[in-house]
Amino acid sequence: MIVFETKLKGTDGQYKALDEALRTARFVRNSCLRYWMDNKGLGRYDLNKYCKVLADNIDFPWVEKLNSMARQSMAERAWSAISRFFDNCKKKVAGKKGFPRFKKHQTHASVEYKTSGWKLSKDRREITFSDGFDAGTFQMWGTRDLHFYQIEQIKRVRVVRRADGYYTQFCVDVERNETHELTGKNVGLDVGLNHFLTDSQGQQVENPRFLRRDQKALKKVQKRVSRKQKGSANRAKARNRLGRKHLKIQRRRKDFVVKTARCVVQSSDLIALEDLKVQNMITNHHLAKSITDAAWSQFREWLEYFGKVFGVPVIAVAPHYTSQDCSKCGFKVTKTLSTRTHKCTSCGHVQDRDSNAAINILKKGLQQLSKNTGGHPGISVSGENDLCLEGETQTSKPTRGKRKPKERSLESPPSA
Repeated sequence: MIVFETKLKGTDGQYKALDEALRTARFVRNSCLRYWMDNKGLGRYDLNKYCKVLADNIDFPWVEKLNSMARQSMAERAWSAISRFFDNCKKKVAGKKGFPRFKKHQTHASVEYKTSGWKLSKDRREITFSDGFDAGTFQMWGTRDLHFYQIEQIKRVRVVRRADGYYTQFCVDVERNETHELTGKNVGLDVGLNHFLTDSQGQQVENPRFLRRDQKALKKVQKRVSRKQKGSANRAKARNRLGRKHLKIQRRRKDFVVKTARCVVQSSDLIALEDLKVQNMITNHHLAKSITDAAWSQFREWLEYFGKVFGVPVIAVAPHYTSQDCSKCGFKVTKTLSTRTHKCTSCGHVQDRDSNAAINILKKGLQQLSKNTGGHPGISVSGENDLCLEGETQTSKPTRGKRKPKERSLESPPSA
């Protein structure tokens, strides 16, 4: 399953209709969650049936306008949150188990259609939404050519609202496989804050620090939001500018992570990295912002995804003592986080701390691969990671010869 994304271009009236559809979808999801809280022992199909009850209720006439499959999709989202909570309880996850919560109004929102409620034009450049909200026909801005795929292969269509406009995502049922030329190179990766990553060959990639770099500009925009009166149109416009600023940082970070992960996978035959618990690491308030800005979890997701696409094994190993053990003799040398050079008191080996850790990670990865595959290094052990189901998409690029539609503030009132 792959996801193609394009931007929607329409009128203010059409955007208002999409807002109503998104608001109705949120109402269905919250209603299903409340129905589950009030009635014990309900299952997934009970929530699907409840969507019909909501649509037939005369007190909620707007629910019937939403496509029936879109209502079922929101019920599935509610059940996904419920099942995740039950799984965390069974696994005895430390801390909060993630009890399902109601969704409130926010700039970022989405509604998902399945095989009905939408229709593509013959040239695959326009899409029409045919549910009761009468959003009409939108032009799609992007370079993703849907002519390569049959309509039957498009399993779901999402409408996503962000700070800079409205987008549509096409979930296409196709398997993505690419050829990989053997390089004879196995690498271990050590991620960090001083350098984004250091491999076992001694090569390093600098940490871009996108959030830190734009922190001064963010602070300035945030001050403008604070100075505006709550509930005013000027405050809504200022919030939209702040949201677009954060969105720009997010996209730059993702672009860097995707390109770096693809480059590492294409240039290696085996990749070993640490199985870090990032959620536990960000409890340190001194390093939380820097760790979040580094996007280690996102980098690992894309590594595993490209490893699956190119057929390259990606192995996650336990991070214990990878920085303390000597990569040459194995002697444990205790170091603080500020000590950036490894000096072994047993064999006298001197090396950069991150490079020493990367070599230890590679050794652990080869040992783990030998145990799991019986000594066959050509077998991939990377877990399946379908990024399109997690909301990770490869965003489209501007079409040649076509102007980008003007960004419209989602918080400001439509022009008369």
